[in-house]
Amino acid sequence: MSLTMLSTPTTGALWSDPAAYWGAMTRATENLSGPIAAINVSALRHNALDLVVRASGLPIRVASKSIRVREVMDATLALPGYRGILAFTLPEALWLAERHDDVVLGYPTADRQAIAALAADERAAARITLMVDDVSQLDLIDSVVDPGKRPTVRLCIDADASWRAPALGHIGVRRSPLHEPEDVASFARTAVDRPGFTLVGLMMYEAQIAGQGDSTGRGDATIRWMQRRSGAELRERRGAIVRVLRDIAPIEFVNGGGTGSLELTASDQAVTEATAGSGLLAGHLFDGYRCFAPAPAAAFSLEIVRKPTADIATVLGGGWIASGPADASRQPKPVWPQGLSTLSREGAGEVQTPLQGKAARTLKVGDRVWFRHSKSGELAERVESYHLVDGDRLVGESATYRGEQKAFL
Repeated sequence: MSLTMLSTPTTGALWSDPAAYWGAMTRATENLSGPIAAINVSALRHNALDLVVRASGLPIRVASKSIRVREVMDATLALPGYRGILAFTLPEALWLAERHDDVVLGYPTADRQAIAALAADERAAARITLMVDDVSQLDLIDSVVDPGKRPTVRLCIDADASWRAPALGHIGVRRSPLHEPEDVASFARTAVDRPGFTLVGLMMYEAQIAGQGDSTGRGDATIRWMQRRSGAELRERRGAIVRVLRDIAPIEFVNGGGTGSLELTASDQAVTEATAGSGLLAGHLFDGYRCFAPAPAAAFSLEIVRKPTADIATVLGGGWIASGPADASRQPKPVWPQGLSTLSREGAGEVQTPLQGKAARTLKVGDRVWFRHSKSGELAERVESYHLVDGDRLVGESATYRGEQKAFL
């Protein structure tokens, strides 16, 4: 995928007309058989540029787990407004660092083999920053390679961005044990006093804002109230944490946010960069937000193989369930033809998915149904490549991690 494909101005939001959009996708892929995944380049271009606008000049670090296609990441990072990668495992970070010089590991690692590989490669050690929030993580790194026998390891502290709401308790995801400024400061002092480490960054991911839609039709008023209160608390606490950290170490970056909270993150003067990824390919989990409407850039299609009844059409496969709570939001969503739904007692199945609805009556064996995955990056674990579509033309093909024989988690 070339930079030109993403930097060319988008000429109209074709996805606002489902018949035109999915019809063009179908025509572009009509000579392909079996389960296929496709990226609409025009939609991806729109999303990439829209994220930059929403970030208001704050550099965006690309979340690799939400893409898992190197060519897409490379093309995105070549655009003004993007800088660096947030990886999800150390083996992945080592691989990406072969051609990228700013890779932050988004989660702590206990992969001893990968730690040894990092310690044996000065170039990789200079390009990769490890995520930590506990002294035991530093101990593990030292147990693999003595600090006197390795390059300096770059560290980023992950501090908890959840809201400890009065009466309601913990709101957000369970990540770091470091919540208060004094907790972060105490750990930071320990880290900088340890030989073989240098503290360069802070990350605080506000999942209760970035990953929670506020226009879903389910308790929106309560969610918006929570996000306002949480955002105000986080701004004050994150600012305090950054102030104490800068007295301890020369911090290079303060990372925050996600696709769903770019506006809030960009307004926080303590933050120097945001992370985003899901908004590029736009899984359907990101449909329910007031402040942005991503184009459905990535989708997959399955073929009808049987008609058990006149009003049911069955596709082969379909059970590509996303991680997270086991509810309907994690199932793939049939989007074209419109009006199809899975059966309540079967859902999306491992080897077949029956679909019901008015459109099922007109579908015949061999016809194609388009689905959107729930989470943006996880579709790439199911296919070896994405077919690239622009308008109603196939314009290329990009290998996924799986297509490059990589499986990191």
